[in-house]
Amino acid sequence: MTTTAQIGTEASRALRIDGARLLRRIDELGRIGADPLGGVTRPAFSAEDRQAQQYVRAEAAGAGLRTEVDQAGNVIIRRAHGTVPGPVVLMGSHLDTVLNGGRLDGAYGVLAALEVMQTVAEAGIVLVHEPVAVAFANEEGALFPQPFWGSMALTGQTGRLPDDPRDRHGNALAGPLRQAGGDLAQLARAAWPPRSVRAYLELHIEQGPVLEESNLPIGVVTDIVGRVVYDVRVHGRAGHAGTTPMGRRRDAAVAMSHVVIAAERTATTAGRCRVATAGCVTVSPGATNVIPSEACISVEFRDESSARLADAAASFVAELRAVSELTGCEIRAEETLRTVPVPTDPGLRDLIAACADDLGHGHTRLPSGAGHDAQIVAAVAPTGMIFVPSLKGLSHTPEEDTAPADLVAGADVLLQAALALGTGDR
Repeated sequence: MTTTAQIGTEASRALRIDGARLLRRIDELGRIGADPLGGVTRPAFSAEDRQAQQYVRAEAAGAGLRTEVDQAGNVIIRRAHGTVPGPVVLMGSHLDTVLNGGRLDGAYGVLAALEVMQTVAEAGIVLVHEPVAVAFANEEGALFPQPFWGSMALTGQTGRLPDDPRDRHGNALAGPLRQAGGDLAQLARAAWPPRSVRAYLELHIEQGPVLEESNLPIGVVTDIVGRVVYDVRVHGRAGHAGTTPMGRRRDAAVAMSHVVIAAERTATTAGRCRVATAGCVTVSPGATNVIPSEACISVEFRDESSARLADAAASFVAELRAVSELTGCEIRAEETLRTVPVPTDPGLRDLIAACADDLGHGHTRLPSGAGHDAQIVAAVAPTGMIFVPSLKGLSHTPEEDTAPADLVAGADVLLQAALALGTGDR
């Protein structure tokens, strides 16, 4: 076994991941949950998600690494024989997807972390701070609306999670979590001890256009936006579509349209936050000749500033009262998620930039408009994020893609950053 002292700085800098192996794994994992619409549908705790976990665990075992699933359903990958005492360098992302999403979001970061661990193991290197890979459970919240489930549990933030979590159809999480290898009754045991993570690194596709338009392969993330999410329920009154005069209607769909416009106005003409989205809309009873009696809308706001985010949320809730008065419908807004904006660690930003420079990869610093497990882990450890370009800036769609050379480049930066942190020199 080779120690970091024996391998030397120059030799460690010469290490590279196996690009062909990484790309193969990305292709193979992308077939799990492939749907007829051309994308990937792999919501957390589904059969497809469990299959993805099994694939990653099998690949890790084939690389001579050992895996375990904790009480929250997180997959943890470690060295096969023994561990080095002291804080670890944690790397990873998530395997679950949105509905009809892409094959890279989350999955790329997990497979790159596995590739880094395998490369280090094959080189026979023992680091002062052991590298550990993680596939966090339910980052997206596509089926069970508790996003960042796994990272909150691992970091001891279970108080932010519901006692009786259920999916969007009212089904309890306990059973699916058990099938994935977790245990809701023992969820608190998923929390790692304080100061057990020296640093957390997450490699991810940008999900936006900045890197591609700048013709740069690497992004050094400076901040991760905060989010406020509401489930808005509109209660009107059903009636005959042909015989109820317009002035006597309480049309939930009309009220819903005002809610959507109010959300958009919050981010555009009012300029209170970076972006606002009404992403999930349902109307009932859903018949052509019946005035809608109920509507449900998910609305979220994102910004890098906590103050602006709070202002946007307060303004939106105030507008809902005005919509209720205008339409005669009862409107209730339940805040289902609030995450604060999180800056990445300045030292890790500099380290990632230096690693990119050493590898000859151009880079820029930029904020993340998407939420990531990194912002949750930042509560307990220094956090750094590496971005690679998204073609046409697209993500959460079947068209999500990144050039193979950029995928390999990002993984090499992750490797060098993990080696630098693992030696204890940085």
